[in-house]
Amino acid sequence: QDRLHRPLCEHTVKSIRHSRSPCRPTALMSTLLIHHPDYAWLQELGLCEENVGMYNGNWPGGGQVITSYCPANDEPIASMEDYEETVKEAKEAWKMWAEIPAPKRGEIVRKIGLALREKIQVLGKLVSLEMGKILVEGIGEVQEFVDICDYAAGLSRMIVGPLLPSERPGLVGIITAFNFPVAVFGWNNAIALITGNVCIWKGAPTTSLVTIAVTKVLAKVLEDNDLPGAICSMTCGGADIGTAMAKDTRVNLLSFTGSTQVGKQVALMVQERFGKSLLELGGNNAIIAFEDADLSLVLPSALFAAVGTAGQRCPSGRRLFLHESIHEEVVQRLRGAYSQIRVGNPWDRNILYGPLQTKQAVSMLVRAMQEIKKQGGTVVYGGKVMDHPGNYVDPIIVTGLETFAPILYIFKFKNEQEVFMDWTQRFNCGIVNVNIPTSGAEIGGAFGREKHSGGGRESGSDAWKQYMRRSTCTINHHTDLPLAQGIKFE
Repeated sequence: QDRLHRPLCEHTVKSIRHSRSPCRPTALMSTLLIHHPDYAWLQELGLCEENVGMYNGNWPGGGQVITSYCPANDEPIASMEDYEETVKEAKEAWKMWAEIPAPKRGEIVRKIGLALREKIQVLGKLVSLEMGKILVEGIGEVQEFVDICDYAAGLSRMIVGPLLPSERPGLVGIITAFNFPVAVFGWNNAIALITGNVCIWKGAPTTSLVTIAVTKVLAKVLEDNDLPGAICSMTCGGADIGTAMAKDTRVNLLSFTGSTQVGKQVALMVQERFGKSLLELGGNNAIIAFEDADLSLVLPSALFAAVGTAGQRCPSGRRLFLHESIHEEVVQRLRGAYSQIRVGNPWDRNILYGPLQTKQAVSMLVRAMQEIKKQGGTVVYGGKVMDHPGNYVDPIIVTGLETFAPILYIFKFKNEQEVFMDWTQRFNCGIVNVNIPTSGAEIGGAFGREKHSGGGRESGSDAWKQYMRRSTCTINHHTDLPLAQGIKFE
């Protein structure tokens, strides 16, 4: 029991540095973890003590060995030389992949989904281990990738018109965040593949083992079907690799998921080269409850939206607007619900709320709480760092004041005009939910953001339009030459 309640990072890493000769880029796990009977399932994912953090049809790499924590550290795993070779191989693979008919590409994506389904339990465990979300969420995230593969396979036979839309960007760069290290890549990858693109994926530095494990599953499917592995290339790394992808004219479309601050930098770098970007950034999501709202729906919706994944989801509920007639009752009932949240080891199936992913996230929350108090906000519940190992904090309720953290801000309003006209009418949003939380989305629904939360749709009904473009082709079958505007040369 004592072992299970120690922080996961104690089991995860052995700190090693090689100062003489360069080594393969790796995510390194300690022998204590990889050989421990309770973690034997890691070997089912093809992981070992030393795992190469680069794939382009082969597993090369010339970067240094780094330490992988649970959560992992932020040091770069791949060198710039590795990246150049990977892009070259991916562009070469695209020439062949783009010529394969869309339904056959869809069949490969379907097989990827089947392969992921076989590994869903162990991949879900790894997501929970390295990211810190509770186990049921980790498994559910892998299920999202499986579902989008099914959706994309069907879509591969449907995206037709009078003529097949045959223009596609080519190489799609995918940069994903720590909070959904599998699902967001899956959204982009499955749709990009069936539309005839190839992908290069850079996962978050703090979830490098998840990135490697998922790539191993995809690589086997491609290799078993005699296809170049570079169709689904991967590079682990930090900001240097991300910057290279944003500035690289060979990356025809860059899909970036992360903070608004970094997203702005990415958008500017891509735009500077007249490239195309797809952004999925943080959101200041709101829930509005009117006087006739069913509180049996309001309470669990607000609770899950605010504390699911420890408040680290992009669509996490940040603001709760309550009609003044129900404000006090809802606040008190939420306070009681928060006090009953089971916090602890995310592998425990009875736990609903795990740790924040990094020490930096804990520090940001502490600073946010200091600022809240300074500005006169009232902390109704929580606000403390929990006094035991790991990145655990109490979920927090604040009233009277409006971070990527489990903080729910509650506001009071008198009428619809106040809450809509003063707050909502001047804003754009990509998703509207009625009588359900902000977190979660149907696989077929267009998923995306607007304004400072990003732009475009990277999953659902409209997603394929991001990865293809329609070009107008006009053929003159006459012997005369018609000119625009009826112009004639005499």
